[in-house]
Amino acid sequence: MSSRREQRTTERHVRNARYKRVHFGIPRKSCRIAARSLPRQFVPPEDWHEPLEGPKDGFRVVVQDPGPGFAHVVTPTEIEQRLSMLPQWMLKHLDVVQLSQMTRKKLRLPCYGMQWGTALYLYPVEETLVEVFNRPPQPAVLVETNMYGGKWVKDVPGMWKLVWNEQTIKDFYLNNILIHELGHMLDNRNNSYVDRERFAEWFAIQYGYLPSRAGNKSKKRLKRRHHAC
Repeated sequence: MSSRREQRTTERHVRNARYKRVHFGIPRKSCRIAARSLPRQFVPPEDWHEPLEGPKDGFRVVVQDPGPGFAHVVTPTEIEQRLSMLPQWMLKHLDVVQLSQMTRKKLRLPCYGMQWGTALYLYPVEETLVEVFNRPPQPAVLVETNMYGGKWVKDVPGMWKLVWNEQTIKDFYLNNILIHELGHMLDNRNNSYVDRERFAEWFAIQYGYLPSRAGNKSKKRLKRRHHAC
């Protein structure tokens, strides 16, 4: 009886919370997958952007209201600047990057991003930049979030928090989520979920994480050589 009462209390808290949601599970790369890899009933409802025919002048960024208690963590300018660092052939088929609105329905499948056709969708996060989970992070998730500065904190029994700040969440979105979803769009060889995720993860590391760290590594090497002299 007590367990049922606790469950009802938790569910009521989640429904009533405006600035906090509890993720019943841990985010994985599987949350950030191409729409065609998802079962139809799990695809978050989105605006379909018809692929453009013929020559086009780049892509456009569509901004929706993030929703109560949520915020977009990157701006259109930051998206454009980040994608401009990539070879132009990678952007040839990209028509739209949409900063989407968070809705109650989308909360059932918490995603950071999604690819659908020639559009990429980035989802907002809590305004507090603190995500709450009812399970501890798996090793792969812990490694990935640590790579981008996310900090895991054990909260009350059975609850964990993933804490970001403005700089780390921007890094996570611009050098991981955005590039990961672009990798899905460019992947025209793999059909299985596992293979598509493996390619997108490789793509995000190769063209997102590593280039974003190259300058810092260079500066550190120069600094060490300077002290050695």
